[in-house]
Amino acid sequence: MSVARITCRARVSRRTFYDLFEDREACFLAAFEDTVARASTIAEAAVEDRAGWRERVRAGLCALLVFLGDDPGLRALVFVDALGAGPNVLARRAQVLDTLTAIVDAGRPEGKTKTKKGNGHGHGNGSSPPPLTAEGTVGAVLAVIHARVVERDERRLVDLLNPLMGMIVLPYLGRAAAKKELTRTTLEDTRRPKRPVRDPFEGLRMRVTHRTLRVLSAISIEPGISNRQVAHAAGVNDQGQMSKLLTRLERLGLIHNTGQGPTRGEPNAWTLTPKGQEIQSGIDTQTV
Repeated sequence: MSVARITCRARVSRRTFYDLFEDREACFLAAFEDTVARASTIAEAAVEDRAGWRERVRAGLCALLVFLGDDPGLRALVFVDALGAGPNVLARRAQVLDTLTAIVDAGRPEGKTKTKKGNGHGHGNGSSPPPLTAEGTVGAVLAVIHARVVERDERRLVDLLNPLMGMIVLPYLGRAAAKKELTRTTLEDTRRPKRPVRDPFEGLRMRVTHRTLRVLSAISIEPGISNRQVAHAAGVNDQGQMSKLLTRLERLGLIHNTGQGPTRGEPNAWTLTPKGQEIQSGIDTQTV
């Protein structure tokens, strides 16, 4: 993927590309980071009302399979393209794998508890599997998904939920638990997490317009963009109106300017504040 092809598809100039990214790897890393952030939000919402390691892992895995299964581009980006995108992307990917490994490794104490209760789910010697087990389990799960994506298998990723869960629980809870996972229904698992429907702009002293929503969305998708880039993404032709709207959103604490600004001879660089991110997340939830 060349810079020329990226700028052509994105309909921006080469100069704009290099204003935002140092090179192709930095651009890919931004896309990878955005996908990881979105996936994390979805998984966290899926597990928030689940009790126990096994149910939380299942709910989170299901949510990720549904999310990535809905978008072939993101699926390929995460499981295939990231492997050859450069050292910085590989380092970030390794951090993600460490997080997943820690989640799976949390099953070791539960497996030891099951063994002590004598219900046939454990290892028989009263000990839990070694820490390296989680790393191997995560690697095996990713290898299965990677093969499915590379082969361009048209079956749904979520159809892998039961077999993958069997692989995950086997070292910790034993054969009986793994066998049970193979026969569980996935109907309820594949439903998107329920959240209370409320107005994400509740309490804000402003009139919400379609233009406001497009501005927040543009900044969320591409943190660090300038006034002109926000205007282009939001479909606003009047730069004066754009400047006033951005100033108002900044005063409300929804966005923050990390650039030097016109007075320093550098363009503004807008990002969402934590409050802005919360509101944008609420908007995304309502539109799911």
